[in-house]
Formats: sequence, C-alpha cells, structure tokens
Amino acid sequence: MAGTGKKIVLCINPDCDGDFSVAANAREALTRAGFETVLSVVRLRGEAARFESLQGFEPLESAVVGAKLLITFGGDGTILKAARAVMRSPVPLIGVNLGHKGFMAELEPEDTEYLIRAARGEYAAINRMMLDVELVRDGETVFSDSALNDAVVGATARAVNIEVCGDGDRITQYSGDGIVVATPTGSTAYSLSAGGPLVEPTAENILLTPICAHLMSARPFVLASDRVVTVTAPGNAGKSLWLSVDGGQPIDFLDGDKLIVSKSRHTALMAHISQKSFYDIAFNKLGG
Repeated sequence: MAGTGKKIVLCINPDCDGDFSVAANAREALTRAGFETVLSVVRLRGEAARFESLQGFEPLESAVVGAKLLITFGGDGTILKAARAVMRSPVPLIGVNLGHKGFMAELEPEDTEYLIRAARGEYAAINRMMLDVELVRDGETVFSDSALNDAVVGATARAVNIEVCGDGDRITQYSGDGIVVATPTGSTAYSLSAGGPLVEPTAENILLTPICAHLMSARPFVLASDRVVTVTAPGNAGKSLWLSVDGGQPIDFLDGDKLIVSKSRHTALMAHISQKSFYDIAFNKLGG
C-alpha cells in the first residue's frame, strides 16, 4: 500500500535521462516543497556502481516501501518496467515523458507544478488491469510473468500457424506473423500497430490482435476479462518463434509450446493528474 508520509521515489531510465538533469530538477522542486526523495532506476545491469554513488539511491523494489508516490523519468517502457517491479506492493505511479509517444507518461519535463500537486495527493488513482502469462512446455511451466501491456508470440522471417482458444473453445486459427494478447492499456501499443482497437485503459478486457494474418476473416477480438486464453502454434516445425512480455527479452516458443494468458490479481496503480483525457492523448499522439 502507498505510504501517507513525505517519501517520493524518482525512478530514472538512464537511457533517457543519462545526466539525471530532469530528475535532478524535479528532486530540487520536491525537496523545496518539503518532500523526501529517493532515487532509483528501472534496471541496473552493469552500471550499479554509478547509481550506488548517488545520494539517496535504493533498488526500486525496496525504495517504494512506504512511499507516497513513484515518479518515472523515461517513456512508456520505463513505466511498464517500474509497474511490474512494484506490482506486489503497488504505489501510485506517474510518468514524466522523455520517450517518444508517451501514451502512459502523461507529464512533460516542464510540468513541475503537476508533480508537486501529485506529491500532495491531488490526483485520481486509477487501477489498470494486468495479465498473468505462463509458458507451458511438455506439461511444465518454463516461464511465467505479468504484463501491463501485452504478451506477443511472433515469428522470424516466415509466416507461422497460430491457434487461439478461450476457455478451451477455439476462437481463431490462421497463418501469419504472430499474435498480440493485450490489456486495454496495451491497446495503444503493438496491438494498435497490428490493426487492433483503441480501448479505454480503465476497461477490463483481453484483446486478441493477429499480426499480418494471411486470412481475411482473421480479425481482432475483444474478450471478457475472465477468459483464459491459450495460444499454440501447431505445425511449425523448423520455424523460429518467440514470446515477448511487455517488450522484454524474447524467449523461444517451441513447437508444442502453449501460452496461457489470464487476468492477473495484480494491477498497476496510476496517478492521473493532467486535464487531458484518454481521447485527447490518443488523438494528439496519433496525429488525429
């Protein structure tokens, strides 16, 4: 649960704010306003020493304990990683957009006053649905994760056979480049590029979007959130397939593998403070 004190976590993506200048400006403003700030990063990789030398640095999972607000500095990918890292101890999250489209990161670096207001609790708390993802091979789970955006089964260079079932009933079967299984939040990401629908992020649905299907009748589906979706790729021996969750590192999806996707009990808790609606943001980002 979010804390009620003065602790604010600033989560930096070093690929977007390499000199920490944007986060430093926000930290200075928050400190002047009477808040305690803690610095963290989305991932450390080989640069741990660089971040550990910063005053107030903590790993993200521990930094958010007792925190009142989590502010990310990066793009939507930064929010995805941060939300998944803290999903078992949800803290209201708001993003400062240093990326490209920034559907989820609703603030810009100059929006300092909005950050102060958010730190004071002057925001609308919105829960966004997540998905649990399980890869089953020979009857055993070999990979599991949770997604705020999507789980994608894709192919490399060649069309593959895809079959999708909901609660055991076949929904669609086609040859193509793969499939996107998305949340409403993920409707503005890969699913949209593949021809899927825009869905309000506060809705609770599971979206199925074929990728470059070689069949006119293979269309996107919007399912109820309580469906258990199973994706298989039969008859693709010798072809290369992969699974990626929220744009993460691809994992081999072998012949006979089964992807099981269902609504997660975890949610992402977003702090909405700007006056822009989902539709305002969508038309602005998509050039409508």
